[in-house]
Amino acid sequence: MNKLGILVILAIVFGALQTVNAQNSNLDMELEVTDEEKIILFSGFTIAVLGISLFLARDIILRKKTSYDKKEELQSKKDKTFEKYHSDWGDDYEELGQRGNTKEDKEFRDAVNNYELPNYYEIIGVSKDAAPDEIKKKFRELAKKTHPDKTKKNSEEKMTELNKAYEVLSDKERRERYDRYLKVD
Repeated sequence: MNKLGILVILAIVFGALQTVNAQNSNLDMELEVTDEEKIILFSGFTIAVLGISLFLARDIILRKKTSYDKKEELQSKKDKTFEKYHSDWGDDYEELGQRGNTKEDKEFRDAVNNYELPNYYEIIGVSKDAAPDEIKKKFRELAKKTHPDKTKKNSEEKMTELNKAYEVLSDKERRERYDRYLKVD
């Protein structure tokens, strides 16, 4: 056993012996607290409350200065409207449960986890480094060819797949996320 364990066991045994000894001794004495002891207890309690208050308010007391705080000539700083509508934490604030949990995001995560992510570049017929205008042009060509109203065949599934590919590749953020997870063999 390590030294700390032995020390803890000895402390527990010593405390138990003290408790037994205190129960056996005569407890008929009255508790007398002098005025000086009351002052010491009250000041100790006051210091503890102040310490806890300062600990809880440390973020306000030690607030970091932002670039806005350093500029003194701003009109909004004089009438304090900036603080009312712009805070340091407001930019990344999101409602609880609203963190990208749409149906499309869930389908994307499932496809990535199951290694079933389709290659949208092949569906549209462009290279991975194609420009947005090239993707748009190629999508329109394929849409004209495969649209169910034009072909009179059951091409709805192919058109849905084509639309999904265009949705992802035409949006810059979604395309970057898609490229990150696309595994090209």
